[in-house]
Amino acid sequence: MNSLEGVVVQIQGLSSSAGDISRLHVILKQAEESLRSESTRLSPILNQLDPSNHSLGYLYILEACTSAPVSKEQAATLVPYIARFISYCAPEQIRLAPEKFIAVCKRFKDQVMLLGTPMRGVAPLQAAVRKLQNSSEHLTTLHPEFLLLCLLAKCYKTGLSILEEDIFEVDQPRDLFLYCYYGGMICIGQKRFRKALELLHNVVTAPMSSINAIAVEAYKKYILVSLIHNGQFSTSLPKYTSSAAQRNLKNYCQSYIELANSYSTGKIAELEQYVQTNGEKFESDNNLGLVKQVVSSMYKRNIQRLTQTYLTLSLQDIANTVQLNSPKEAEMHVLQMIQDGEIFATINQKDGMVRFLEDPEQYKSCEMIERIDSSIQRIMSLSRKLTTMEEQMSCDPQYLAKAGRERQRFDFDDFDTVPQKFNI
Repeated sequence: MNSLEGVVVQIQGLSSSAGDISRLHVILKQAEESLRSESTRLSPILNQLDPSNHSLGYLYILEACTSAPVSKEQAATLVPYIARFISYCAPEQIRLAPEKFIAVCKRFKDQVMLLGTPMRGVAPLQAAVRKLQNSSEHLTTLHPEFLLLCLLAKCYKTGLSILEEDIFEVDQPRDLFLYCYYGGMICIGQKRFRKALELLHNVVTAPMSSINAIAVEAYKKYILVSLIHNGQFSTSLPKYTSSAAQRNLKNYCQSYIELANSYSTGKIAELEQYVQTNGEKFESDNNLGLVKQVVSSMYKRNIQRLTQTYLTLSLQDIANTVQLNSPKEAEMHVLQMIQDGEIFATINQKDGMVRFLEDPEQYKSCEMIERIDSSIQRIMSLSRKLTTMEEQMSCDPQYLAKAGRERQRFDFDDFDTVPQKFNI
């Protein structure tokens, strides 16, 4: 019996109990180099193993199989094996070697991209994220890989399912940057600009010792989404933003800041001229589509301003004021805004008059009360979670050591000998 066959026998015989699996793990670690040296012979062996019962051994074999660069033909063979393994593997076994599992999943992502079929990787990587997570609050290294495939496959709704979860535990800072950046792009694809703004804001304001490319690209999109969603943009960032971001981000995004300045004038012709002049720059950044949405949003903002001044206005007057080509185009914009809940109005088709109305929501319906109560419960839960995290951090030895090193060398006890001028 050669060493390779011996490993297979060990995998088959030591995968039934926790004690056996621990022994198998030791054996597999010792056999790791020999498995890699036999990587070209390992694929057929996978047929002798059950991914659900022999998960740890199957993982080591798969990792060795994919350790070397693979051709398109080899990827076509390996992808079904890896997809099946991810779907059926036992979480308690693969968590014994998380770095191996992550490596296999990342190579799987690369292989489906090599084959030009990112859709094939979406469901398996979603399952991989769930199996690697300790809880739904845990951000794994596989989250960004999954969201990237969702973007490439245009499976935005699938990506949204994972973005709704609150994250409190992060493995690596880079994972958070990519998770929020890709997540922001998915929300943009679904026109969920409020959530996109939140995620991109997290990238821009996250702690960083030096500026990075992810933060720069996120800031560009943050500016554009701010204009689309809020109709304005402010260059001032929160106080907790890193000094590196506050100093450098604007320098890398000057054309986008100038676009925001042009937008703030409310003059559509000037904005369109600026976009036309800098079109190549926006296109090279892959942001031209988003920039066009910014231009389109200006028409909406100008229509919204009219609702603050007029109770009734003709479609022709709206078209003239907002600089649209025809009353029909004005009607289409108004109808879309009514449908999206951005304005409240009625259109009289006979005389082409638009009547602007007040918000009909009285905030006293059962549905609205349930929504408000749900939001209150969520905020209370978040508050409890933050309190728990603060208590844990205040007892963390690493945090206390760092805080102690940075603490000033004096405290109030040093001033006991200073006379008190005032007695209260």
